[in-house]
Amino acid sequence: MEFSVKSGSPEKQHSACIVVGVFEPRRLSGTAEQLDEISEGYISNLLRKGDLEGKSGQMLLLHHVPNMLSERVLLVGCGKERELDERQYRQIITKTINTLNETGAMEAVCFLSELHVKGRDIYWKIRQAVEAAQDSLYTFDSLKTRKAELRRPLRKMAFKVPTRRELPIGERAIAHALAIAEGVTTCKNVANMPPNICNPAYLAEQAKILENDYDNVTTTIVGEQEMEELGMGSYLAVGRGSANESQMSIIKYNGAGDDSKPLVLVGKGLTFDSGGISLKPGLGMDEMKYDMGGAAGVLGAMHSLAELQLPINVIGVLAGCENMPGSNAYRPGDILTTMSGQTVEVLNTDAEGRLVLCDALTYVERFDPELVIDVATLTGACVVALGAHATGLLSNHNPLANELLNASEQSGDRAWRLPLWDDYQEQLESPFADFTNLGGKEAGTITAACYLSKFTKKYNWAHLDIAGTAWRGGKNKGSTGRPVSMLTQFLLNRSGQEQGE
Repeated sequence: MEFSVKSGSPEKQHSACIVVGVFEPRRLSGTAEQLDEISEGYISNLLRKGDLEGKSGQMLLLHHVPNMLSERVLLVGCGKERELDERQYRQIITKTINTLNETGAMEAVCFLSELHVKGRDIYWKIRQAVEAAQDSLYTFDSLKTRKAELRRPLRKMAFKVPTRRELPIGERAIAHALAIAEGVTTCKNVANMPPNICNPAYLAEQAKILENDYDNVTTTIVGEQEMEELGMGSYLAVGRGSANESQMSIIKYNGAGDDSKPLVLVGKGLTFDSGGISLKPGLGMDEMKYDMGGAAGVLGAMHSLAELQLPINVIGVLAGCENMPGSNAYRPGDILTTMSGQTVEVLNTDAEGRLVLCDALTYVERFDPELVIDVATLTGACVVALGAHATGLLSNHNPLANELLNASEQSGDRAWRLPLWDDYQEQLESPFADFTNLGGKEAGTITAACYLSKFTKKYNWAHLDIAGTAWRGGKNKGSTGRPVSMLTQFLLNRSGQEQGE
């Protein structure tokens, strides 16, 4: 869909539809008041008759409003004016896009960007609107033989800015939003792909596509033979039960034009996680194709970064692997030697993500990174703790943690920090190895991060547990595209381009 910004009064808009807000109870927004005056009270008369109360998400489509050049006017309920917040604003935009898609209007001018959202400027409102619109329009139907097609879908949307001075800010917001939306779509498409197609080699192919599409991106693939030579015994053990070779994709983006220290993103890429010998229950196991959500998120963030062409150096690592219960699979009780030389006793083969990530985290030391962020659908405990709303964040560096929390609030892709105290390390003690891969029932998200922290002492590091936020389950299952928005916002902030300046 095409997005643009414009200034100008509503009565002068030649459009298939104009979108304006109505607050509860039956209070017209500023633009709606202008339309009411132009139409000689037509809108307020309808409201008095009870056609629209103004509750959040209510919609009323009007045709042939008197004295209007626009063919239609869509009245959007925005709830109580003083209570309009970021979450409600995004929900309103989503509902508006879905409604417009069913009206037959192929273009629209949206005045909802003029609504007052506490603490948010025009850049934020337009960017969030575009991101929400693209998210609501996403479908994954590439494997369907019959595709549903709208007869007259919405194709163009313009957002209103107060004056011509804000036009450059609005254009910057759209550019940022579209780049982020491209990354989110990449993440969703790869994550939603079934595991008989999306295996570690497929992840590597997607990484190579970035190299082909952007001049300042190079990709290298580390296969099992090289992993053997590097001593990545932990990573290799997880993939042993699968016929699909483990492959780690290294995506290098050079935007700074020099050899300055890179920011490194590492994504857990378990393209299917059966649990291995510690087999998962059958119910819902199909959703374990999403256990590569971390790698999909890193791939998406690298795509957004390449679209934005930010002046920084970033390396994305997709740690591709498949955990299957084959005759050669690793077992509970095995003791593995990691690339770092540390040994780990396997208590449960379904705690495999950390065994893959630990070797990947050791591998990236060679890049002398400015910082490292790993992204992983790591623990069911994180779903219990934070549900589907917030990503779990743990870090050994307070400034980095604060940067990520700030980016999460800016983007609306929220995270919540959990402690990483030494007190929890005791739960990983082993009588036979340096430590175990499981810390027991208590504080599972924290002990998993404690395990990873043993491999990240040489750099500033943060861990994002996206087990609750990477996908939706059930009938409407599908990738959410998180945390691409948060990661891209973090990179925007790091490059000094976080605002619409």
